[in-house]
Amino acid sequence: MSRAPLYFAHRLPAPAILHRDASGKRHLTSATSSKPTTTPRNSLRSPSKAEDRPVLTDLFGRFHNYLRISITERCNLRCHYCMPEEGIDLTPNEHLLTTPEIIRLARIFVLQGVDKIRLTGGEPTVRKDIVDLVQGLNELRPLGLRKIAMTTNGIALRRKLPLLRQAGMDGLNVSLDTRDPRKFELMTRRKGCEHVLRAVADAGKLGFDFVKLNVVVMRGQNDDEVPNFVEMTHDDDIDVRFIEYMPFDGNRWGRRKMVGYRELLDRLASTYGADNIHTLPLESNHTAKGYRINGYKGKFGFITSMTHSFCSSCNRVRVMADGNLKVCLFGNTEVSLRDLMRAGCSDDEIVGTIGSAVKRKKQAHAGLDILSHMPNRPMIKIGG
Repeated sequence: MSRAPLYFAHRLPAPAILHRDASGKRHLTSATSSKPTTTPRNSLRSPSKAEDRPVLTDLFGRFHNYLRISITERCNLRCHYCMPEEGIDLTPNEHLLTTPEIIRLARIFVLQGVDKIRLTGGEPTVRKDIVDLVQGLNELRPLGLRKIAMTTNGIALRRKLPLLRQAGMDGLNVSLDTRDPRKFELMTRRKGCEHVLRAVADAGKLGFDFVKLNVVVMRGQNDDEVPNFVEMTHDDDIDVRFIEYMPFDGNRWGRRKMVGYRELLDRLASTYGADNIHTLPLESNHTAKGYRINGYKGKFGFITSMTHSFCSSCNRVRVMADGNLKVCLFGNTEVSLRDLMRAGCSDDEIVGTIGSAVKRKKQAHAGLDILSHMPNRPMIKIGG
């Protein structure tokens, strides 16, 4: 069998090895050197030679320690912003990553410094072996993996919650764009709002490190519900994140549908009073600007991909269900890791390809008007 080409392999540094020193601090060391180099911080710096950087560090100094893996393209909802109205052509099963292939890739990334993995889809809970997959990822903790999380629509989550927690799942992001059952059916083309709300409530009792709600805000559809979602943080330690509507193939994005975070924050200030809304410190590699209402237990925030990007601190790469590596959510350049594995390539060769892709990551994604016209996959085929 002929091997798949190794893309730009001549540009890459020697593979990096993850290890800990006597104090427990993690280091990445070149395979050709015994001297460790501290994992770089995610600050935007001037480009330098690719061979001077660890595999998961791009030319702007951003170290990518967060891997998002889409484990299926199938979903039990049909949300307008994610699934085109005409549906999608699903990738044949034989072209999707198998569970051993997912675990192998996860191990490769963890050995290069990834310490957080998020499972996405499609809808991850429709995958029959989801619990076994989480258990397999959990076995990577001795190699440096610290967090396992999942993004889910919550429809089929409730009965799987205890098993997922026992298997090693640390945190959950639940997508819910409305609390109104009638509107839920219109927005998702399915029923089930009450199932999602019950799953969120149950998850809060099972000891997950975090439970977050993801709300995609669309003008004229659910932007009037933002205060109702904020009220969920009154008694419960939950994090509600309002996401600016983003353009993907088939979701009929329009600037008029998008509600920027500053407009929403101004509305909340009118409701609660500006003095009662406290700005929270930005977290490392933040994607959300966080806030808390005076006296409320939980918090809320805004993911501002469209109006105020966070490219300078991006630490994320994605592997999609078909095995393609995508280093930027809005980029349309992909590399197939599945083909390399099935062609018999070694882990070192795969590391080389990953490193080349990361080194080609741009400093920032395109602007709002350009993004809306750029070809990209539907969100369901990328992974939320």
